[in-house]
Amino acid sequence: MTTATTRLRRLMPAFAVLGAGALVLAGCTGSADSTGGGSTGEFTYFGQTENTTIIGTLESLADGVCSDASGAAPLTADSIPGANWDQQLQLLAGQGALSNMSMAAGTPSLMKEFIENDQVVNLSEELEKLGVADKILPAADSTLKALYDSEDLYALPTELNIEGFWYNKEILEANGVAAPETWSDLVAAAETLKAAGVQPFIAAGQDGWPVTRLVGNYILRDLGPDALQKVADGDASLTDPEYVAGADAVAALGSAGYFGAAPGSIDYTTAMNQFLTGGGAFFYMGSWALGNFNNPEENQIGVENIGFAPFPAVEGGAGDINEVPANAGIPVMFTTQDYTDETAEWLKCVVEGYGDTALEESGVITGFAIDEAPSDLPELTTLVQDTIAGASGSVLWFESAFSPEGTTVSQTNGGGLASGTLSGEEFMQLVQAANEG
Repeated sequence: MTTATTRLRRLMPAFAVLGAGALVLAGCTGSADSTGGGSTGEFTYFGQTENTTIIGTLESLADGVCSDASGAAPLTADSIPGANWDQQLQLLAGQGALSNMSMAAGTPSLMKEFIENDQVVNLSEELEKLGVADKILPAADSTLKALYDSEDLYALPTELNIEGFWYNKEILEANGVAAPETWSDLVAAAETLKAAGVQPFIAAGQDGWPVTRLVGNYILRDLGPDALQKVADGDASLTDPEYVAGADAVAALGSAGYFGAAPGSIDYTTAMNQFLTGGGAFFYMGSWALGNFNNPEENQIGVENIGFAPFPAVEGGAGDINEVPANAGIPVMFTTQDYTDETAEWLKCVVEGYGDTALEESGVITGFAIDEAPSDLPELTTLVQDTIAGASGSVLWFESAFSPEGTTVSQTNGGGLASGTLSGEEFMQLVQAANEG
């Protein structure tokens, strides 16, 4: 079992780029056997080697509140590197060898295939039978249902992440800038900061998705929460003028130099370090970054110096600023094959105990209801919890309903928007063509 600190939760929405490519089975020794279909007398879990939080929490549950379930069906875990996760799940599903519990497919379209083929448990029905349906937070429930375009729940939320603009309070105060409430406020703030010699926005343009998130959120604030689903349903196109306007708005920030000199060369780790060492004012990121923010060895600006602003409203838009961009981190699914009474007991216990255990041991905010929150939660963690509690709803990210090809093209070209080398219209034409292809 690896002990490497995980950062894969930030990549869950980006896993769709793995939908194509050669199948790599090295490093998966015994996966199809040791995790196949839930061997009799065991409760099997299959995950990614890089993610130690889920298996660590399961092990704690097995030794604690889930000891009865563990006694009846001992926890057995297997893992592979995440680089070819979806391909490996497809292989196991084709062999009827999925584990009792697995990290869900990264590509929403693949999860939809599992759902259509009745390969994963309908958790809405099962949790109701087990009497624990109320342990799933409404925001997490709606996020996962929207992700898979389903009326029922098919995965559990091992995290519940919100996204928005984290900002350096000291920089904003020194330049007379307030946290933006509208897109115009944000642009005006960027103009003021750049004129003062401060880089307004930090973004991992090399990864692409921190930039394309801005495009999607602008569209959702402008056109309403169903705007991107209309594209997925074929009722609208990304090349329609009202959609191009969202990409144009982000491209304009890039053309003005607000992301710095070479954002396309900045990866996630570099961007995080840049923000936490005072290298810029605004950092669009998910709440999974709390681990970095709360780490004094990484955070040189001080946790008390970090503020949070929701993605701003677009003036005259149909969206609601209280609808938070959200994702469930790395959801987990249960397979229908070999779903036994022992597996059901594990499911019930995970739903009842995972949230408290993950929060206490790892500081992870999940989509499970908490029975007793620790009294010493960091201030930013409490802020995120309060934001979730006050949200009127949630919206998904730009590529959530895209094809794997569309996701790849979108995120590959996100850095071009941030650097000003790609217009909004050019970007949308590329992504629309990839989705249609």
